[in-house]
Amino acid sequence: MFLEMSTGMIRGLGTVVVFVAFIGLILWVFSSKRGPEFAQARLLPFADELSSDPANPQDPATRSTQP
Repeated sequence: MFLEMSTGMIRGLGTVVVFVAFIGLILWVFSSKRGPEFAQARLLPFADELSSDPANPQDPATRSTQP
């Protein structure tokens, strides 16, 4: 038996696939198991700031600005 797939059927299946992927992404993002991982990722933009730890001083004058 040969099933003829029309353009509308292909677009409909594509929509269903994208919708299922969207729901999966929503479930992954709001999963309670991902909380600590996302909390750590939220702080990544601040990871390259200089440390204010007195035990590990970093003098910016000794850093080279040349590549």
